[in-house]
Amino acid sequence: MNSAVDPDHYEMQLARKVDSVRQRFRHLATPEPEIVRSPPLHFRMRAEFRIWHEGDNSFYAMTPPGEKKPKPIDGFAIGSRPMVELMPRLLDAIENDDTLRRKLYAAEFLTTLSGEVLVTLIYHRRLDEVWKQRGRDLARTLDVHLIGRSRGQKEVLGRDYVMETLEVDGVAYRYQQVETGFTQPNAEVNRHMLAWTREVTRDSNGDLLELYCGNGNFTVALAGNFDRVLANEVSKVSVRSAHYNLEINGIGNAQVVRMSSEELTDALNGVRPFRRLRHVDLDSYRFSTIFVDPPRAGLDENTLDLVRAFDRIVYISCNPATLLANLEALADSHRIERFAVFDQFPYTEHLECGVLLCR
Repeated sequence: MNSAVDPDHYEMQLARKVDSVRQRFRHLATPEPEIVRSPPLHFRMRAEFRIWHEGDNSFYAMTPPGEKKPKPIDGFAIGSRPMVELMPRLLDAIENDDTLRRKLYAAEFLTTLSGEVLVTLIYHRRLDEVWKQRGRDLARTLDVHLIGRSRGQKEVLGRDYVMETLEVDGVAYRYQQVETGFTQPNAEVNRHMLAWTREVTRDSNGDLLELYCGNGNFTVALAGNFDRVLANEVSKVSVRSAHYNLEINGIGNAQVVRMSSEELTDALNGVRPFRRLRHVDLDSYRFSTIFVDPPRAGLDENTLDLVRAFDRIVYISCNPATLLANLEALADSHRIERFAVFDQFPYTEHLECGVLLCR
C-alpha cells in the first residue's frame, strides 16, 4: 500500500483540509462546515493506468505527482473492491496472451457499487478480428464489459456503460454511466452529496434551474423537490445519459437541453433565440432556485449575473479557490446559510464544497 494511503491517518488529513477551508472562508461569516467523510479505502469507482512492459512481465503504472515518467504500482487500495479484485486477474490474462498484450498502452476501469465493471484497453496498433475474439473470450472469463481503443477505432464488446444504483433517503436511483462521460469518482460521497442537496431544497416552491447537469446526477434526485426542472449540459454523451436516466427513474417534470451555460444565460436574458430551445417555453417557468455544479474554473461573470437574480442558490464546487471568488462576488446580495465539505478525494489536497445561499 502507498504510504500516503494510510487509513490510520485519514482523520488527521481530513481535519487539515477542513481547517484550511475554514480559514480561507472565515471572512465571509461562513457557518461551521458540515463534514461528509469518505470510506478510507476502496472509494474510487474509476481509474486509469499505464501498462508498463518489461520482458515477459507487465505492470500497472501511474505517474507520481511532480514527475513525468510512470512508475509501476504494487496495489491500488483506494480502488473499489470490484476494481481491486479484477486488476491482477486482468493483468495475468494480458501477460499470457500476446494478442491482448502487444502494444497495449493503458487500461481504464469504470465500476459500480453493485459490482459492474467496464474495462477499456488502449493500444498503439490497429485492433483486428483476432483481437476481437480474444477480447470476447476475456470479457466472458472475467465477467466484464470490454472496450478496445486505438487511434480512430473503438471496439465495444458488450456495452460501453455501466448501471449504478444509489440509495438516497430510502429511494434507489439508477444511473447510466458511459465510458467517456463524466461521473462522480467517489460513489459513497456522491450519495451524501445527493442527500445534502435534497435536504437543503426540501419544501421548495416553484421551479429549479440547473446549470452543468452532466448525466443528470443531481437532476434525478432533486426533481421531486420542485414543480419543474430545466437543466443544461453541453456534452452530447452526458445529455443522452441524462435523458435516459430521467426516463428510467420515472422523472417526468425535468427537461435537459444541450447548450452551454453562457448560451442558456443569453436565452433567459432574451439576448437571442436558440433553435435548440424551440420546444421550451422559457416564460412559463417560475424559477425559485438555481443549482450550479461548474467546472474548476467556477462561474464566469455573465453566469454570476444570472445567479445573482435568484433568491436561493445551491452551489457545488470542486475548486475552493474559484468558489471563494464567486462567493465574494455574491456577498453583497446573498448570505451563506449552509456550508458543507465532501471528501471526494481522500489523501489529496482536493475537497469538494457545497453552499446554500439565500438573498
